[in-house]
Amino acid sequence: MTQLEASIDIDDEHRGNINAMIDIEKLATSLDEELKSLHPLSDQYNSIYRVPKRLRELNEKAYTPQVVSIGPLHYGTEKLIPMEEHKRRYLQDFLRRTEANIVDYVVIIKSNEVKLRSSYAEDIKLGSDEFVKMILVDAAFIIEILLKSKFKNLQNRNDRIFTKPWMIADIMFDMCLLENQLPFFILKELGTILSMPSKDNNHPIINLIHDFTKDSWDFSKIEDSLENKSFERVEHLVDFLSICLVPSEKDMPKKTKLGTLTTPTVTELHQAGVKFQKASYKGLFEIKFNNGSGILEIPHLKVVKETELLFRNLLAFEQCHGFTNCINDFVFLINHLVNTPKDVDLLIQFGIIENWLPDSVGVSTLFHNLVKETSIIPDNFYFSLLVEEMNRYCKTRWHRWKATLKQDYFRNPWTGISVFAAIVLLGLTFLQTLYSVLKK
Repeated sequence: MTQLEASIDIDDEHRGNINAMIDIEKLATSLDEELKSLHPLSDQYNSIYRVPKRLRELNEKAYTPQVVSIGPLHYGTEKLIPMEEHKRRYLQDFLRRTEANIVDYVVIIKSNEVKLRSSYAEDIKLGSDEFVKMILVDAAFIIEILLKSKFKNLQNRNDRIFTKPWMIADIMFDMCLLENQLPFFILKELGTILSMPSKDNNHPIINLIHDFTKDSWDFSKIEDSLENKSFERVEHLVDFLSICLVPSEKDMPKKTKLGTLTTPTVTELHQAGVKFQKASYKGLFEIKFNNGSGILEIPHLKVVKETELLFRNLLAFEQCHGFTNCINDFVFLINHLVNTPKDVDLLIQFGIIENWLPDSVGVSTLFHNLVKETSIIPDNFYFSLLVEEMNRYCKTRWHRWKATLKQDYFRNPWTGISVFAAIVLLGLTFLQTLYSVLKK
């Protein structure tokens, strides 16, 4: 019995209330201490994320490195350990090339440790020494991969990576995974000692990454020149790809409210008389429809087996980072256009899609899979005006009648002549009948 209970005569009900108040005070004190122990949030935004479980379950392999770990999120994974020796050899090459003391690089990374850790959306459990060593090894490895890809004379004949084409291809794909990234700023700092000329007012590392990705992802509309792109705030390689693919703000389609989710397929557009044309420009998003001429211009799209990997990681980055939804809206639009293999075949016929998959089914299935666990914001859809114009054109009966006449009756000279002869015969019959009536 407490002193409080002894000093006054209380019944069991009151005693229970007092004990409850004491428990509440302990709980409140404990919660207050937890709040005070929270670390202050960094001014730097996270940019490297774990892919959400709902996306990962759709295609685990598309987000998981197969050969090499870059950064802390997959560091120490058993199947990736064999590559660690190759990475250390590339660090040796990097140090030999720069003729710098390894201490200088350790100091650079150590002084940026807080900023580096803050780039990741989750708390990194590695100790300081192990973390710094991991960043240095991985950063040197990336820079060496970029250099040896650009300058073939730097490749050693005993190199265990570039002498095996399948390995460098796997490494390239692993380097483009959202979970397998290093913050770009540390690559830039370590690369400042490289004596390489810069072009397009960009840092040499940007130029190396551009050449590396342009050659590797030749289907992804990475332009030959970077003059119209700004990479001042690029976060990592996935962000670099996003910047390359997404138009500048002045060239972006205007986001407006989407009136309907119904978008005509390529087959429906074709039946309504729409003519398809491969756009002369390279921008992935520059899909244009001319209502007057009925011409839909679509940039060339090369579809390979790694297309899904690239788009999945770009979509995951958009969802996690939350600054834009350009890739998301593009994928939604293409998914509606190529709803069936027949739609794909039509775009292949007009030279718009270049299909490197086994069949057309694979292309439509690819985009059907990409839109799973994604959504659009109807009030802010990049292609609202385009969808509205295509729907309006398809609903105009005259366009359908004209298209049906052309596609069914004038698709070759002989059917055209037959139709023309039938019309002439019908006209002559009408005139004969009219003449007989008037004669009476």
